[in-house]
Amino acid sequence: MGAIQEALDALPLVDHHCHGAVTADLSREEFESLLTEGDAWPGSGISPFDSPVGAAVRRHCAPLLDLPRHAPPADYLDRRAALGWREVNRRFLTAARAGVFCVDTGYAPQPVTSPAELAADGGGTAYEVVRLESVAEAVAARGMEPAAYAAAFRAAAEEAVRRPGVVGVKSVAAYRTGFALTPERPTDAEVTEAAGHWLASDGARLADPVLVRHLLWTAVDLGLPLQLHAGLGDFDIRLHRADPALLTDWLHLTRGTIPVLLLHCWPFHRQAAYLATVFEHVYLDVGLALHFAGPIRARTILEEALEITPFRKLLYSSDAYGLAECHHLGALCFRRGMAALLQDRVDADELSLCDALRIAEWTGRDNARRLYGIPASDHPRD
Repeated sequence: MGAIQEALDALPLVDHHCHGAVTADLSREEFESLLTEGDAWPGSGISPFDSPVGAAVRRHCAPLLDLPRHAPPADYLDRRAALGWREVNRRFLTAARAGVFCVDTGYAPQPVTSPAELAADGGGTAYEVVRLESVAEAVAARGMEPAAYAAAFRAAAEEAVRRPGVVGVKSVAAYRTGFALTPERPTDAEVTEAAGHWLASDGARLADPVLVRHLLWTAVDLGLPLQLHAGLGDFDIRLHRADPALLTDWLHLTRGTIPVLLLHCWPFHRQAAYLATVFEHVYLDVGLALHFAGPIRARTILEEALEITPFRKLLYSSDAYGLAECHHLGALCFRRGMAALLQDRVDADELSLCDALRIAEWTGRDNARRLYGIPASDHPRD
């Protein structure tokens, strides 16, 4: 094992975007549904275990359940059930060796761990990322006159980000409208008119382009780092609308304001890399894609993301949700992929070993620390 791999294996990562792990024992169908961004297809003969991420689970997660590598799915699920969800979560979250988890609490169709519970299982520290669409929808559910919506949303968002441990906000505009939005801040009259239509329709799901624009500009006003889902997601997304390059005009208008962190990005990670190269306030990760591709192809995705990206602009995230296996796999894929590509650059004399070790620390920990203001004292494994 080389010095770079050793350094990355020892590095307590900052997982700057993730979710909780399920707090229930899972049937095979429930497990498989969490192993894919699509649906499980019972009776089809097609299982998520027969995919790159499924193969990675059987290869790299089975040993942590005291099973042989490549254990059959039935054996894996039987052992998982025998241990129980608490022990399963503890083993995989500890194996991820993350010193900090930044947890998006706005998506929980199943009961999942709180940020504090996630960090306790993993032996780290937790912070919260507030999903602004959830805030807006809670405001709408209270009922109000359309003219009062903008101020009510702003007040609720300000209250949410004042909660202890909140370090950032997030939007899923890519899901709701896509990024081909008019870039300018909407007028008060436009917001009131759009709020009237939304509230009259029941106000359940924020998908109005004017109100999504208002949400994004409210995020700018809040002053915290803004996470934006980009690229791959579940089948609710329209992928061609989730290309972050569509945000270019909005990014011009928001220069000099808040950090904008593009999440996941694949297959648009090269577009995201371009944006991070030309805009000072843009950053990216390739979370989710890493464990869905598995350790070997994760290196390629990281290499493509780093073709032109400044080294202080790439962050680590797992985007793990539900299955604690994905917290572990995300970290494993990042550590192995980053170590291999940096080692190749050192061997080719394109980087010094000293530079490679700094890049490993920047991308795995320090870039996120700087952006979110996470003090070293809150990184217990240092």
